[in-house]
Amino acid sequence: MTAIHVLNGPNLNLLGKREPAIYGSASLDDIRDLLQARCAARGVTLVFRQSNHEGDLVSWIQEAGQAKAPVILNAGALTHTSIALYDAIKGSEASVIEVHLSNVHARESFRHHSYISPAARGVIAGFGPTSYLLALDAIFEKL
Repeated sequence: MTAIHVLNGPNLNLLGKREPAIYGSASLDDIRDLLQARCAARGVTLVFRQSNHEGDLVSWIQEAGQAKAPVILNAGALTHTSIALYDAIKGSEASVIEVHLSNVHARESFRHHSYISPAARGVIAGFGPTSYLLALDAIFEKL
């Protein structure tokens, strides 16, 4: 494996400013830097992306799946609405770990259902930026 793809969905570009009581004070750049340091120590390339557009995420999942590259996916609100992301994961046979900064099961009921979870290898939620690091550790352990 030469690359790990970390894909972030809508509004995650606002981390550090948006509802810090729920999402914390770390920015998406802070999370990228944490992951980049761990990947560099292992000689692995980090592909880190964010988009507010579902189609971008679909394309990136397909790209990673075709490359047989593992994916850490925080789809944001699209987690709870996007059959297209589910289909992209299944269709491309992408190996995806779903992550969430907050514990979605302790929040509004509409956040309790994920269209991504049935297609994902695993789900990590509720640990803030550490959710991403735990997903990265899971990928490294499976190498």
